[in-house]
Amino acid sequence: VLSAAGVPCFGPSKAAAQLEASKAFSKAFMARHDLPTARFGAFTAFGAAQAFVEAADFRVVVKCSGLAAGKGVLLPETREETIQALKEVMVDRKFGSAGDEVVLEEFMEGQEVSLLAFTDGKTAVGMPGAQDHKRVLDQDQGPNTGGMGAYAPAPILTPGIRRAAMQVVQKTVDAMAAEGMPYKGVLYAGLMLTPPREDGTQPLPYKGVRLVEFNCRFGDPETQVVLPLLKSDLFDVMVSCVAGTLGQTAPVEWHQGFAATVVAAAPGYPEAYPKGSPIELTWPAPGSALARGSEVYHAGTKMAGGKLVTSGGRVLAVTGTGPTLKKALGLAYARLDGGVKFQGLHRRQDIGYRALPPHRHVRIGVLGSTKGTDLAAILASVAPGSGGALASAGGVSVRVVVSNKASSGILDKARQAGVEAVHLPCAKGEDREAYDAKVTAVLEAHAVDLVLCVGWMRILSPAFCSTWAGRCLNVHPSLLPLFAGGMDGDVHEAVLKSKATESGCTVHQVTAEVDGGQHAVVKKCGVLLGETPESLKAKVQTLEGEALIEAVLLFKQGALPGQEGASGAAKEVITYAAAGVDIAAGNALVERIKPACKSTRRPGCDADLGGFGGLFDLSAAGFAGDDVVLVGATDGVGTKLKVAMAANIHRYVGIDLVAMCVNDLIVAGAEPLFFLDYFATGKLSVEATASIVEGIAEGCRQSGCGLIGGETAEMPSMYAPGEYDLGGFSVGAVRRAKIMPSPDFSVASGDVLLALSSSGVHSNGFSLVRKLVDRAGLSYQTPAPWIDGPNAASVGESLLTPTKIYVKALLPLLNRGGVLKAMAHITGGGLPENIPRVLPKDLAAQVDLAALKLPPVFQWLRAESGLAPWELTKTFNCGVGMVLVVPPAKVAECLQLLEAQGETAFQIGSIVPRAEGGEQVVLNGELA
Repeated sequence: VLSAAGVPCFGPSKAAAQLEASKAFSKAFMARHDLPTARFGAFTAFGAAQAFVEAADFRVVVKCSGLAAGKGVLLPETREETIQALKEVMVDRKFGSAGDEVVLEEFMEGQEVSLLAFTDGKTAVGMPGAQDHKRVLDQDQGPNTGGMGAYAPAPILTPGIRRAAMQVVQKTVDAMAAEGMPYKGVLYAGLMLTPPREDGTQPLPYKGVRLVEFNCRFGDPETQVVLPLLKSDLFDVMVSCVAGTLGQTAPVEWHQGFAATVVAAAPGYPEAYPKGSPIELTWPAPGSALARGSEVYHAGTKMAGGKLVTSGGRVLAVTGTGPTLKKALGLAYARLDGGVKFQGLHRRQDIGYRALPPHRHVRIGVLGSTKGTDLAAILASVAPGSGGALASAGGVSVRVVVSNKASSGILDKARQAGVEAVHLPCAKGEDREAYDAKVTAVLEAHAVDLVLCVGWMRILSPAFCSTWAGRCLNVHPSLLPLFAGGMDGDVHEAVLKSKATESGCTVHQVTAEVDGGQHAVVKKCGVLLGETPESLKAKVQTLEGEALIEAVLLFKQGALPGQEGASGAAKEVITYAAAGVDIAAGNALVERIKPACKSTRRPGCDADLGGFGGLFDLSAAGFAGDDVVLVGATDGVGTKLKVAMAANIHRYVGIDLVAMCVNDLIVAGAEPLFFLDYFATGKLSVEATASIVEGIAEGCRQSGCGLIGGETAEMPSMYAPGEYDLGGFSVGAVRRAKIMPSPDFSVASGDVLLALSSSGVHSNGFSLVRKLVDRAGLSYQTPAPWIDGPNAASVGESLLTPTKIYVKALLPLLNRGGVLKAMAHITGGGLPENIPRVLPKDLAAQVDLAALKLPPVFQWLRAESGLAPWELTKTFNCGVGMVLVVPPAKVAECLQLLEAQGETAFQIGSIVPRAEGGEQVVLNGELA
């Protein structure tokens, strides 16, 4: 319609789009034009389809001919499963009208790769080949999906195979035009690369390339890795496709490097999955490497109530670009893990694994002009069942041996081993670069990954060295750089003439500088008295085979000098930011938190940030004199932080950090004076970190101490993005005569135990809490089952209720004098392990469990865990955050003072003589 109205359209006509819209049309089209594909049949009747399956002597794939949202391809493994799949599609109509016609085709073995091409109806211009990951789980396990990630260019699409694949694509474009359906737009060819025979030969045409399907569009997730590599203006390319001038005015250009995308999926995908979960996106610092090298693409998202929420199975895709695949993947995962959060987010952790060591296959091409003694060692090592190092490593094969001499022994050794042997004569006076181009053509035709020069008596041209940079090795019979440039016997004679005491061999990268490339493997041997060139050559040749085998293994592992990630690789300038540390973000954080820190000012400190140390004036705080004792306390928040990270609620853990320290100070009778914090993370998020520090400031305000300093450490190699840890340190002061517990006012039998209620679980026992939440099948966003009512807080919000700070409630009691004998902060170890810390050895605390009035969260934890009362009180605070030891005559006064501070206390027991060999905490009664 639009085309008829004169509107330029980038995309195929309705007739041409049948290539995707109807698999039956597509397969028939392939058959008409002899395009390589699997054997197949198309059926509209279940009986005929069943008969085809029962007669087939191959595994059958079931495909809906119509469009089924990417889910209409079934991969049964047995004949029975195939017939059942047919029933689901054709009889039960699982995919609706998409299954009115079904294509049954031969299951093809090999690796799939996607080759997209721009076309103007006449010419096809290929894009970088891409590989996606269809299965939902790592190592290609689990059900099929629309794609969990992709990368480009795919190394499996070698130059030779790519040329063959483009022949198939161009033949398709030509055939569409011949049938009166010229195809314009993006043609997506889904290809299967059929593996060669054991002997390395490929009996199928087009180097084993076979068509799986066509799509008439950019694919997802392939688009997310192909378009970031496009250097030309996409609009200009589209216009030339519509005008029929593709490639005539300007070539389609591509950036060097790689792109990789990782999909963030909803929990349960590709089966039923929830929708409407809030999505939090954190943006990297502007101008940072992460900002420049990554992008987030939306798919299953929408705005609801002003918030971004999930609305599909594949929610977002995060793409990274870089000079290597490993770096592109690193940026994609860093952006996803540090900047995308929603409940139940699932991602694969192994995108790109097929193209990265040690999984990738290594296909070896050998260049040799002599006997091939070293080749014999390689062939023996790679032979199946030999137990050799290369056979044991798996995925290593010798594909072709090339020689410039017809009579060379190396060709005979190749033929005997069933490896293709190619004699490539060099005419007298033939240009070196032209000859080397023919060598490259042979190597590429055999999809060679690594070239080994084994007695190759020719100097390789700079063009060849450039084409195979990092993928071509030579073995030299000396310890380079000694005797570089020499050949075989001449080298051994030179070694002996030099009176050297050792020799050996060096495997090195081939570069335009003869014998000047990086060393990969060096093997040494001693030079004995009376050694001859022949005897030395025999020893060194043994080492050469070993060294070449070792170099191949290094290449497979990605550890060869010159390879990405190898220790000997050429060095690049790496900034602190490139190492993952964002100084600008750190500076922005300091400015953000200064007001919060300033709000904690008190007599003795200004709470200013920026100096090398925090200053505190004891005299100004009222603690002048010789009888002042300083008390220090340090603590953390433990695995409660894991809950904060999972729930994405960070504003409370800073209060916890302060509470755990200052509550320890007050039980010693000390008034908290100042606080310092330590925050460590893998990737600094200004927003999350500022929220934490603002919580620390709130804790300091609640306890009356000044926040005078801290340390923020960004350590990407220590913590994963989004993870962090906290440490706190606080100092208080007390007059010597008021230190608690006091020997002059000691705890005695008959004293009363008063409890101050906790605000919740506080900051201990969270390893068990998290395990119970997980076992109960709860998420941190679901309503807490221990809270009644329609507006119940979430599990995360409830569990993250901050630890209560008791300082301001207890200071009046300390200042009154004679009211308190001791105090115990109930932290890890609960009542049984904290009360004894303030008791004389001959006394015990008798606790009435019924008086504890177990709060709902602890009732739920008890029910879920099945813990006995003693174990429960040792694990959790059970509703008691602080225990006071009070003389009986002072109980009423103590309760009155606490009530004036808004604190309600309740009696839970008393002090009694300790039984001989008995516990210092005796639990009586039953928990309510």
